[in-house]
Amino acid sequence: MRYLIDTNCCIFLFAGEYPALLERVAATPVGEIGLSSIVFAELALGVRHGKPPRERQLEQLATQMPILPFDEAAARCYATLPFRRGRFDRLLGAHALSLGSTVITDNEADFADIPGLTIENWTL
Repeated sequence: MRYLIDTNCCIFLFAGEYPALLERVAATPVGEIGLSSIVFAELALGVRHGKPPRERQLEQLATQMPILPFDEAAARCYATLPFRRGRFDRLLGAHALSLGSTVITDNEADFADIPGLTIENWTL
């Protein structure tokens, strides 16, 4: 998987914000952007609490971007990262590192201290 998309960029996609993000995602071949099970869980939690996205939007996203399991390799990678309590971003960063993927995010600062992680901000 070439890219993993962060929760914030998924929400931007649902809202139709950031034309640059929409264009870049649309131009990326199907199968190159994956959805970490961590991000899917975060989005599903939002759905359950009445926050964006809507359930049908989440289901549609899951048909367009494969959901990738957070596996043993990702867990072992997570254990090597500098500690920061309770952050979904740490789990996503570890997942991306274990797959050799780039994280698509607008929250660059949240990932800046993860050694070796490549991030791209497609909202610019």
